[in-house]
Amino acid sequence: MQLHSHFAAAVLALALLATASLAAASETTPRPWTWAWPDTDFSKAAVGFSEIRSGGPPKDGIPSIDAPAFISVEEEDSLDPREPVIGFTVDGEARAYPLRILTWHEIVNDEIAGVPVAVTYCPLCNAAIVFDRRVGGQVLEFGTTGKLRKSDLIMYDRQTESWWQQFLGEAIVGEMTGTRLTMLPSRLESWARFKERHPEGEVLVPNDPDMRRYGDNPYIRYDSASQPFLYDGSLPQGIEPMAYVVAVGEEAWTLALLREQETIERGDLRLSWSTGKASALDSRQIAEGRDIGNVVVRRRDASGAWQDAVYDLTFAFVFHAFRPEGRIHQE
Repeated sequence: MQLHSHFAAAVLALALLATASLAAASETTPRPWTWAWPDTDFSKAAVGFSEIRSGGPPKDGIPSIDAPAFISVEEEDSLDPREPVIGFTVDGEARAYPLRILTWHEIVNDEIAGVPVAVTYCPLCNAAIVFDRRVGGQVLEFGTTGKLRKSDLIMYDRQTESWWQQFLGEAIVGEMTGTRLTMLPSRLESWARFKERHPEGEVLVPNDPDMRRYGDNPYIRYDSASQPFLYDGSLPQGIEPMAYVVAVGEEAWTLALLREQETIERGDLRLSWSTGKASALDSRQIAEGRDIGNVVVRRRDASGAWQDAVYDLTFAFVFHAFRPEGRIHQE
């Protein structure tokens, strides 16, 4: 019976994908897309082209970092203790990726402890996600399309030029359509917390310190706005669309609730909050952003030990857009 149900689910998934592809194929591919993307197979798509809009910059107009440079934690003396970084660890090797850099580049193609990864950040969704770049025996390299869907970054891989939805890690247009990247556990934490956890770690620095206004926030007061920017979808009911939520799979908890309780446990899942991390989307200078705190999400493994889990500190409208059947806990 279980095998039968899995087979039925697989057939349904394929049918839905085929239906979506036919729907997308029935739309005329915008001519500027075919000019800029001659190697993208627009006959394959999981979403309607009308859902995709320009974010302003052209292909690679927001340049990914493909040859990242690092210095030791001990050497870094310019980051404020409260500045947000993506902390990522593999086999004891730890690296911090400051949002003061990722805000301007959105993708870092890196390799750590032999694992090729894409460290990504979408400012409009505050979505900080690390992906394994290995798919089907090849290593992909990612760049920015300059396109958005539901306000979220659409990436592309330089091997097939397929387009990928960053929040889901799923290819939505092109040869890779329907393929999903593996998300890897990371933490969106303060520089002080990362330094304390990994004094022997490394931190990303700009290849060219004058390339962008590193440290500035081009999205001033965005996370206290009443509405999201460049968003066309429906909004969640009973909660402000820009309210921060901690998303884990199909469930999310408001940051306000977690901040009030400090620790929330559900089965093998534990969420915790502590003060000391600035918002990257508040003040003109990221270091001066209001304190939204550190979030840690862990799962208990079979041995009873707590391990970091994949999570996202994002906005309620983002969770609603990409997890429409999901549940947001407010109390």
